[in-house]
Amino acid sequence: MSTPDLSAADLWLPDPEEHDFPAAADYLDLLVDAEQVERAVTALRQAGTITKKAKDIMRASQLPLLPADNIHVRHNIHKVRDGKKLSPVLLVRGQPLIIADGYHRVCAAYHLTEDLDIPCRLVSP
Repeated sequence: MSTPDLSAADLWLPDPEEHDFPAAADYLDLLVDAEQVERAVTALRQAGTITKKAKDIMRASQLPLLPADNIHVRHNIHKVRDGKKLSPVLLVRGQPLIIADGYHRVCAAYHLTEDLDIPCRLVSP
């Protein structure tokens, strides 16, 4: 399923969508207290967008790669193939790396090509 000629500009919006931040807060709320969630989401909103390789995000997060036929992963792959752009992912440094929002998008990108640069916002807790 590899598509080596894709670039980050072909696949990704320049900035996260507004609804990504509350989604990140909902996930982080399961891991840390409310004050830490608020600090992390504020930092994610203010952080610049950088790029990291799909394979590196997956390794650092220590999460399993979801299969390409997972409904959400498949939806993101279809979006890309339809010429629609994906939202950058929201990451919080930790051991392991926390994908606060965008796990399915990272998995979709990995299935397209594991060396793909993924725009992300990366903050420390």
